[in-house]
Amino acid sequence: MEGKERKFKSALKVNEGIEQPPQVNADYVKNLKHKRALLPVDEYFRGILAGNRTILSQAITLVESSLPDHHRIAQQLVERCLPYTGNSIRLGITGVPGAGKSTFIEAFGKFLTRQDHRVAVLAIDPSSQRSKGSILGDKTRMEELSTDRNAFIRPSPSAGSLGGVARKTRETTVLCEAAGFDIIIIETVGVGQSETAVHSMVDFFLLLMLSGAGDELQGIKRGIMEMADAIIINKADGDNRQRANMARQEYQNALHLFPLPPSGWSPVVDVCSALEKQNIDKVWSIITDYLARVRENGYFTRKRVEQARNIMAEAVEQELRDRFYQHPGIADQMNTLNELVDKQQISSYEAARRLIEFYTGGH
Repeated sequence: MEGKERKFKSALKVNEGIEQPPQVNADYVKNLKHKRALLPVDEYFRGILAGNRTILSQAITLVESSLPDHHRIAQQLVERCLPYTGNSIRLGITGVPGAGKSTFIEAFGKFLTRQDHRVAVLAIDPSSQRSKGSILGDKTRMEELSTDRNAFIRPSPSAGSLGGVARKTRETTVLCEAAGFDIIIIETVGVGQSETAVHSMVDFFLLLMLSGAGDELQGIKRGIMEMADAIIINKADGDNRQRANMARQEYQNALHLFPLPPSGWSPVVDVCSALEKQNIDKVWSIITDYLARVRENGYFTRKRVEQARNIMAEAVEQELRDRFYQHPGIADQMNTLNELVDKQQISSYEAARRLIEFYTGGH
């Protein structure tokens, strides 16, 4: 059948089927595009003082935001709240991965709320270095505490800041104190550089450890042990009780080699089981003993004054950094100098010097 079109019928047939629904709710996506209307500063302020958790959460979001409008409102709000702060106990809790920090904080937090305390937990979740995203899963790990009306849990992304400590944690602490929370717990992502930052913003620093994880004294840096006001070996239950007590003795012996800290307090080592709620009351007793000691010898006040000064110095550095990179023309200068550095025509130090000269106008 040359010259004629040949038609073939195939045994294979593709049915059109029915149209599938979209994978994402279109209405939800549409609503996401509408920005939440910002409230006046006075409304945020009144809501926080009234203990409104929704307003508090929105205010913390403003504090964590990098948008200029949000930053302006957040700074005004922090200043307004400042006179209503300073009466809480600020606790830093860190520990090696797997030490049971979330389980301990939930058991400890429930113990405190039963004592009529109001507890705010600021849990710093590690952010991805690539996407800057974070799981923010502490509310799911602290189910019982998250439903307690006297507790407030705020997971925040570390946003790539030093050691995983969120840059705005201090401002968030101010808002939580103004909202009436008298115990602020700051949980870090684990042992690392973040502990130095947390230590600079709390009254008591608790290090949570495990037993039976190899050489007890090689599992952690000396610098972190020196910062700790107490070391608690968690998971001291079942067959692990004996190992936990042995680890306690080893840590206690190691601490005796360290000089007495400026607080005049000798760090305490003890054991607990957050899972079985054992010795949680003893941990609180250690903290109250410490606070009584440092308030009596004046170290509590001196430390808070020093912390405030450090915050000011850090704020100056951050403000200078922001102004530098937002300065008109800096981006173009950096692109030009980057090319010269890439070609090894000038050193990185010379490029930096030229950028500073450009920013200061040669002064």
